[in-house]
Amino acid sequence: MAVQDRASASNKDLESIAQARSLAAAARTAQSLLAELSQEQIDAIVTAMADAVTPQAEALARLAVEETGYGVVADKVQKNLFSSRQVYEFIKPMKTVGVVNRIEDRKIIEIGEPFGVVAAIVPSTNPTSTAIYKVLIALKARCAIVVSPHPAATRCITRSVEIMSDAARRAGAPAGSIGWMTTVTLEGTQELMKHRDVAVILATGGMGLVRAAYSSGKPAYGVGPGNAPCYIERSADLKKAASDIMIGKTFDNGVLCSSPNSVVVDQEVAEEVRRQFVSEGAYFMNAAEMAALAKVLVTPQRLPNPALVGKPATAIAGRVGIRVPEGTRALIAPLDGVGRDFPLSIEKLCPVLSYYVVKDWREGCERCIQILRYGGMGHTMSIHSKNDDVILQFGLKKPAFRICVNTPTTHGSIGLTTGLDPAMTLGCGGWGGNITSDNISPRHLLNIKRLAYEVRPAAKPGGVRPGAGIGDPGSEAPRVQGGSRVPDPGSRLPRVAARPEPAGISAQTLASRIDTFLESRGYRAPADKEDHSRNVQVVPVDKPAAFVCEDDVRAAMKAGRKVLIDEKTIVTPSARDLGEAEKLFVQAGWPR
Repeated sequence: MAVQDRASASNKDLESIAQARSLAAAARTAQSLLAELSQEQIDAIVTAMADAVTPQAEALARLAVEETGYGVVADKVQKNLFSSRQVYEFIKPMKTVGVVNRIEDRKIIEIGEPFGVVAAIVPSTNPTSTAIYKVLIALKARCAIVVSPHPAATRCITRSVEIMSDAARRAGAPAGSIGWMTTVTLEGTQELMKHRDVAVILATGGMGLVRAAYSSGKPAYGVGPGNAPCYIERSADLKKAASDIMIGKTFDNGVLCSSPNSVVVDQEVAEEVRRQFVSEGAYFMNAAEMAALAKVLVTPQRLPNPALVGKPATAIAGRVGIRVPEGTRALIAPLDGVGRDFPLSIEKLCPVLSYYVVKDWREGCERCIQILRYGGMGHTMSIHSKNDDVILQFGLKKPAFRICVNTPTTHGSIGLTTGLDPAMTLGCGGWGGNITSDNISPRHLLNIKRLAYEVRPAAKPGGVRPGAGIGDPGSEAPRVQGGSRVPDPGSRLPRVAARPEPAGISAQTLASRIDTFLESRGYRAPADKEDHSRNVQVVPVDKPAAFVCEDDVRAAMKAGRKVLIDEKTIVTPSARDLGEAEKLFVQAGWPR
């Protein structure tokens, strides 16, 4: 039986790997077509996808809860609508095709180019909303996308992507623009991330998967763990602070990585804060209850037990034998420290909060740093305060890139209740081992080309006057270079593609310049030819050419003459190919 199981697993791995290769190749073919679409065509595709998936928000939420067992249907509906409407409205006006920005004072024109095929890893905790979001931002950036669902959420993710793919195809997206794996294994996902046709990875999931994305050899946007601390300073609106933290902690039963995980409160207001939490449905555990919960919730690897992830507080309490009042929304564990000796100080992904009392904001600042260092560096935290000086100090000192002020971390971090860019993938920057600290948007799936006009002249060798140098504002830039007119530093950038202006020289002058050029290459015109405005019969000199380039060969072709060379003549490869094909070369000493 064990042998059969291993054989079956091996066959599934092979099938998953084959599927990853096929989808990546199809996406690469589609990518070349997507890259040629206009802004209007891309916007029509993105709009069609958002319009198609929005009415399915509730059905997809129910399917996600049914399949994974995580979270709350109503909250998943809100997350789905956040992705299909709020993210959509944010990216809708973005320019992602052609000229995307003009920096007038620096004379720079920025041009967007799609990054390429995206490999999107979608988690089981936020499956449908993350899938919707990633497909929208990829197509907005003209990037084909291949989705690898979490094996525990394959059905709901597949259904979400199917809806969007059908709508995209009807709106004009090339076949293969949106692909998804249906046979999902770790080996298949790794094959997708490493495939030569994949350009960039959007990885949302456990740390092992994120590390695999970073080690794939491809650029990757990964997301680290959250473990967000929430500091309540003595000047805060205590009722609102407790309410905000409870709203964030219980939203979808705490499965978002930016969900509150710890409360840090000033001693001066700790008792009142405790009363406010109890009034919001929190249950404060005693030492024995905390030990019982930690034994079941925290694995030896210091990760939350998947069996309790995304479950209601009452279900968790019942699982470990804790009797709580009816209507309990969250379990709170008063702790004295952070780290391995305090298991409940980890990221918990369920309605369980650790709780710390500190002397003042300075001690609270240090406690928040300890929590973030134990699993959450660079991610998210919140501060509840009316003291702008303290708020600013937290902004300056905390190793978190989203510091939400007087709002739930869950909602504020993704841009639902704040002005942050709406996103379901939140970068943790260098502190979290990520390449960016941004909320990921279509901008992160674009490469930018830049047209950079001269705004100051390069100094001529030996020609720099005393006190002047590169960037001297008093220097005078040339206005015409290489036949193309360069904008005056005081003028605006061109609104259309610049075309070289005609030089306007006479035919006689042009013919004279051609003669001069040909003579410099080893040709001369007959002495009896005076009218250079007519076809000049150019004859080669008796001396073999020292150097022949492709222009020389083409000039000889136009004149109907041969090119005299010898063993010392340097002939460029392109000139040799063309000259030999046209039989124009004559070796010195050979009959002509």
